[in-house]
Amino acid sequence: MTVAPPAGSTTTPAAALPLSGLLALCTAAFTAVMTELLPAGLLPRMASDLSVSEGRVGFLVTGYALASFLAAVPLTAALRGLPRRPVLIGALVGFACCNAVTALSSAYALTFVARLAAGVMGGLMWAMLVGYAARMVPAERRGRAIAIVLAGITLALSLGVPAGTALADALGWRTVFALLTVIAVLLVVWVRWRVPGFPGEAAGARVPLHRVAALPGIATVLSVTLLLLLGHQVMYTYVAPFAEHVGFGHTGLVLLVFGVATVVGIWITGVLVDTHLRPMLLAALATIACALLALGLYASSPAVLLASVALWGAAFGGAPTLIQTALVDASGPVNADVATSLQTTVYNAGIAAGSLTGGLVLEGAGAEALPWTALPLIAAALAVVAVGHRRAFPARRPTESRPKTAVTSNATRA
Repeated sequence: MTVAPPAGSTTTPAAALPLSGLLALCTAAFTAVMTELLPAGLLPRMASDLSVSEGRVGFLVTGYALASFLAAVPLTAALRGLPRRPVLIGALVGFACCNAVTALSSAYALTFVARLAAGVMGGLMWAMLVGYAARMVPAERRGRAIAIVLAGITLALSLGVPAGTALADALGWRTVFALLTVIAVLLVVWVRWRVPGFPGEAAGARVPLHRVAALPGIATVLSVTLLLLLGHQVMYTYVAPFAEHVGFGHTGLVLLVFGVATVVGIWITGVLVDTHLRPMLLAALATIACALLALGLYASSPAVLLASVALWGAAFGGAPTLIQTALVDASGPVNADVATSLQTTVYNAGIAAGSLTGGLVLEGAGAEALPWTALPLIAAALAVVAVGHRRAFPARRPTESRPKTAVTSNATRA
């Protein structure tokens, strides 16, 4: 996916990619995902140490995502005029402090506050990373630069969360959060050394959010994002108690299978997204639905459990890329940064609401009800894509960018 750099930005004239700087941003993405999702693999251990139920530990994911949802747009808007590198460093320092408090805290309330603050840092960082990568390279290398940065998400899902869960088994969950603190501190030095500084955006160059949100297809794409994350997070946040419920206690293996499968899904998507976006997205959502159905019916079989998780991971690994590409197609490159900030907010809303819903279901109906709660949400996302064939998910993707003038709000949106 290519994203237009903010107005007034400069690009690097050299042909070679600034690999060290891009890898620093990749590591920042890795750290953000690890900080957000790691409690999902540590529910039993954290619940015991904090003297709360596993459902309440799951709410630590909810709180993080909710804070990101509430903070991303207003905080990004408030700081758009400031130089970019100090803002990025400030977010990393915030991550270091929040993870240090989480590692040391023995009180659930204090841990929850630290997670809220970390969510604010995450919302700010995700709104910056793609645009930052785009400004570091010439236009013809922009897609590759963004891919390097966003690989941090895949590394966290496929290796980081399973490794963190295994490390927690050996050394304790507090050690894992202490390690994330150290990584964030080292990142501050790395970013200051290898990531270039860029000025903030001039006030007159900022595109109003409401004009981008009114573009045809944007609302439809955002609704699919919300439904997908709702359904996914209901299951993913509570995969540990679900695995234990069906008699498979190796949560680390389940997470590893899911993570490795996401790598496969992202690779397949990268090959086919430009020519088969709509059928691929329909296939991905249908595959997730089938995997949830199998988990609901036959998860007591280890083979079915792991095969279903692998299919779920492969389909989910490609789905966000497909949705993001559809969003940029709908907004046009000139409005892609603003549209992406809206999607970041919706993405975190889905994570927050999904983990909250899953926690309530776990506490009430039990782990066996989780797949049946997630399945209708994924089916709804599939239905929206199926009917959204005009602007949001057309059979033929647009070959030209939208004009720079915004489309009026009464245009057809789907």
